Amino acid sequence: MSEAVDVVVVGAGVSGLAAARRLLAAGRAVIVLEARDRVGGRLLSVPFGDTGVDLGATWYWANEPRMRAVVAELGLETHEQYLAGDALYQDPRGVQRIAGNPIDGPAGRLTGGMQSLARAMAETLPSGTVRLEQVVSSIRAEEGGLEVETPSGGVRAPHVVLAVPPALALSRIDIDAGLEVAAREVALATPVWMGAMTKVVVRYATPFWREHGLAGAVMSHVGPMREMHDMSGPDGRSAALFGFVPPAGRGAPTVTKDAVLGQLVDLFGPEASEPGDLFIHDWREESHTSPDGVEALQAYETYGHPVYRTPSLNGRLHWVSTETSTEFPGHIEGALAAGARGAEAILGSSAHRLG
Repeated sequence: MSEAVDVVVVGAGVSGLAAARRLLAAGRAVIVLEARDRVGGRLLSVPFGDTGVDLGATWYWANEPRMRAVVAELGLETHEQYLAGDALYQDPRGVQRIAGNPIDGPAGRLTGGMQSLARAMAETLPSGTVRLEQVVSSIRAEEGGLEVETPSGGVRAPHVVLAVPPALALSRIDIDAGLEVAAREVALATPVWMGAMTKVVVRYATPFWREHGLAGAVMSHVGPMREMHDMSGPDGRSAALFGFVPPAGRGAPTVTKDAVLGQLVDLFGPEASEPGDLFIHDWREESHTSPDGVEALQAYETYGHPVYRTPSLNGRLHWVSTETSTEFPGHIEGALAAGARGAEAILGSSAHRLG
């Protein structure tokens, strides 16, 4: 016999956790199934003392009310993105210094790393709600509800919340053949936000660039990092720079440590040649984030598509990843908005029971 609950949430990133929190607050029985051995999805932080460096999402913004509200509710320590100093611009002619910093804007950071948000959200849920290392293999329509299969067995519920990128869901999960054609086509075309990117984080003993009047902000037409920013903690402790490396092509290898250090020395001088730590995180290799061929997904106009606002499989399958949001798609704010939308759709549905 399959376990039965009111709602199964697939994915313990921010959107799934937001949906679960709202549904539990309304008295629904909820299970969150997460394929990884951690919560957070594209929120991934490496701790260093009381700070964290982010290998995934980094910022939130003043015009994002849901994000600011949940950070305040959970009492998470924050600091502002460092902005002071000049920026650098790199093209084949060399490196130019740009007075002021037109690259960065005012943004919030979580001092413990952005993954601390997901961990704090998960800690508000009843014990046993989030089940890690539960890879969902199929979702089937069964007797007025949906059956979700994992290696540990099946779970049945009137509603399932898909809190993973749509293209990933269709690539990794065998979803019932009754899934609407329009939903299937849009989901397969929807890009995974940052799913094809490599994020590079380089830690140093001190934020030496600040001593030279630099903000750590860079735009480059040379690469391999095309965009860079300061990722130091408050007051410059846990000094770090980070950058984004776009893929050279489908399946092409990502950047090497030597290439990263070579660019950093070109930009910031010999002080950049000896980092304390260097992280190269290719999100294409995250099988629970990015489907095969993620680089080819370029139809960004599918973000927030109307098809995602209509639950599939007779109103029982809800799309709530950040890509499905009409507000701030791709951002954590978009994930929070989509999770709330999915939860409210379930609470307003007449389908509360199996059968």
